[in-house]
Amino acid sequence: DMRKSFDGLCGLISSGMQRQATSGEVFVFLNRSRTLVKLLHLENGGFVLYYKRLESGTFLAPHTKNNELSWSDLVLMVEGIQIVKSIQKRRFSLT
Repeated sequence: DMRKSFDGLCGLISSGMQRQATSGEVFVFLNRSRTLVKLLHLENGGFVLYYKRLESGTFLAPHTKNNELSWSDLVLMVEGIQIVKSIQKRRFSLT
């Protein structure tokens, strides 16, 4: 629920994600329509909550196996930039 503040988000982290909000990780929450993102993390002994709402468009989160983002993926997502990773196959010819 995107209406949650510090305590509610910390509860989601511990009960839903089975993680500790005090771990130093950055936790990312998107609403269903992906127009709102909240970032929660512990900084200098206190929780910091970043909140960004888009007037148009949506946040595009990269697909990950374990729902973990790299720092660069997180920055690009919040800035509204999506990088599509493609795998280039090497082609060898036997002559």
